Amino acid sequence: MSTHKQTMNLSNQFLIAMPGLNDPNFERSLIYLCHHDDEGAMGLVINQETEAKLDEILEQLDIDCDQKMQQKVLHGGPVRQEQGFILHSTDNGPHPKSDIISDDIALSGSLELLEHIAKGSGPQHFLISLGYAGWAPDQLEEEIQSNSWLTAPANSEILFQTPSHLKWQKAVASLGFDPDTLQSTAGHA
Repeated sequence: MSTHKQTMNLSNQFLIAMPGLNDPNFERSLIYLCHHDDEGAMGLVINQETEAKLDEILEQLDIDCDQKMQQKVLHGGPVRQEQGFILHSTDNGPHPKSDIISDDIALSGSLELLEHIAKGSGPQHFLISLGYAGWAPDQLEEEIQSNSWLTAPANSEILFQTPSHLKWQKAVASLGFDPDTLQSTAGHA
């Protein structure tokens, strides 16, 4: 008789790095979990900006842009940093090449969607990132149990409308904690 352990599903949740998490890839990071099941987890760091601006990326991809797009591209995580991701609202309807994560948030890697964004006909809210964060089966659960991460319900305001440098603090505050007094009990993973 096989025993199948029920895995928690943290898709559409924030992962908040505890202050003692000393991994330079994730120190004081806020991650939006796009996918989580018994095969592992995938998310995007949403509060670490690169030096690149969106219009520079569009130019590199030979995508015409109708306006200056000074939004910073995010460092989404240490895995496949050459791969781009678009985390976006679904206010203009879901894009056919997007994976729906929740009623109002979707994920895409589509150049076609990037072209719509460049022309001003894409989703109202979006984040562009390079790379992602990934976990093997049960790895994320173990890291949460060792107090490396807090989890919080994701919300669009923090995701899309809060400046990157304030997202971690706002996510901590959404749980009722004062970010300045949050103490680390994180284990070393």
